[in-house]
Amino acid sequence: MDEFMQAAIAEAKQGLAEGGIPIGSVLVIDGKIVGRGHNRRVQQASAILHAEMDCFENAGRLKATDYQRATLYSTLSPCDMCSGTSLLYKIPKIVIGENRTFQGPEAYLRSRGVELIILDNAECIQLMNDFIAARPELWNEDIGE
Repeated sequence: MDEFMQAAIAEAKQGLAEGGIPIGSVLVIDGKIVGRGHNRRVQQASAILHAEMDCFENAGRLKATDYQRATLYSTLSPCDMCSGTSLLYKIPKIVIGENRTFQGPEAYLRSRGVELIILDNAECIQLMNDFIAARPELWNEDIGE
């Protein structure tokens, strides 16, 4: 597994340690991490701080040309909100740790020209399975169920 997905997993574990949902993300441009984030909806009482949104926010204000050569790494398949942000900024590639426990609009992302790489990473799957089993009500809240 590459260093960038390892960094996203570290973010997911940090979120879990803070009492949140174990999903992490990093934004990479030119081989360098420019933003890191984890799901902080619980910690910040936020409606929108999914891991990818936190990552984008922490990356700060970037130029359109920066986003257009970026790769977004996420431990979990991005939801509609996070996928929409990726499309808005024309991020060409998303590397997904796993999409078994949740699958966002992957077909739509592909139809819009985004390259998706699904790693089916055992550690990402285990983090989510364990969390969903332990806190189903919090998980359902996070995905709008």
